[in-house]
Amino acid sequence: MGIYVKGVGMTKFDVDKRGSFERVCECVNEALESAGMKFDDIDAVFASSTDSARNEERLKHQGPMLSSLFQRNMPILNVPAGCAGGGVALWNSINYLKTSNCRNVLALGYDSVMSCTSTILTDEILMGSERIYEQTEGLIFPAQNALVAQQYMMKYNATEDDLALVALKNHENAFDNPKARFYQKKVTIDMIKNSPMVASPLRLFDCSISVNGAAAAIISKDKTDIEIVGTGMNTSNLSAIERGDMTTMKASVTAAKQAYQEAGISPKDISIAELHDAFTPLELISYEDLGFAKKGHGKDMIRKGATKLNGKLPVNTSGGLKAKGHPISPTGLSQIYEIVIQMKKQAGKRQVDNIKYGLAQNIGGVGTLVSAHILKNLN
Repeated sequence: MGIYVKGVGMTKFDVDKRGSFERVCECVNEALESAGMKFDDIDAVFASSTDSARNEERLKHQGPMLSSLFQRNMPILNVPAGCAGGGVALWNSINYLKTSNCRNVLALGYDSVMSCTSTILTDEILMGSERIYEQTEGLIFPAQNALVAQQYMMKYNATEDDLALVALKNHENAFDNPKARFYQKKVTIDMIKNSPMVASPLRLFDCSISVNGAAAAIISKDKTDIEIVGTGMNTSNLSAIERGDMTTMKASVTAAKQAYQEAGISPKDISIAELHDAFTPLELISYEDLGFAKKGHGKDMIRKGATKLNGKLPVNTSGGLKAKGHPISPTGLSQIYEIVIQMKKQAGKRQVDNIKYGLAQNIGGVGTLVSAHILKNLN
């Protein structure tokens, strides 16, 4: 039995003050329209949001809010997983569809992270890393990823210039993406290299931007032109210091292997990839963890332009988390959105030709929880 993508939807990732319900309505309506479906055709919903985790009152109302949107009785399950939430919602949707009598399942991610206080947002994000020992010593996400970058640079002779090339590529892609936060906003290499230092060697433009947003995908047993042929999910240590080698994410390696094995393909078969570049060094490391480059040679791919729009393997054609934006839970499903519109030849100036397989990698924490999904273009 095949599992297919029937429709996708996504709001623009921005900082406006619209409520989550309005964003959910927008992206779900787009997904239904692209699928040629009605609300009544949806049999179950797997939703991920940190909105519901910020206080108990919102948690109580998430199910009723979504049921009021669909106006029918059906399973609505909340699967909060922080930054990995979108990918986890899709993974659960796929497995539920495989084992149930349902025909159509909606995977949904939504968050309004810019509509809460910075203290609440910071606390929510910090839930993705070890809080008792590491965070009390200042090892929060920027510091963790700076440590990852330092280790990678020392071990493999990568440079700050390599990180800047990742940021530049993704900003160039986001410039032509109407859904991206940095749409039509020009960013130069000098702006990137001269931006403020956040945690050495990471500068401001090495870090993804927080935004509000929502994204959705409708998956189905009914055959379409896009099939989900491989999926994987895995976890690793919450504590960064317990991992040994910080220049690889074991959960990413394992999740990708699961997806490749199910799809019956290898990394060289991938035509396009959306990777979780919450910080620029993560993209370089992911080139290697996903099998696109040998260990220590991710930097060579960015130096040679292999992952640019016209390169051998275009990566983050949407602009990635870096320039499209990172609203937490919707991120993984926004990656699916990009791959689908690329396969449907609806990406405009960002269009990549001859796409057969696309891979989406969604990460929670610094490799604590990772999902990988492979889509196949049947056209």
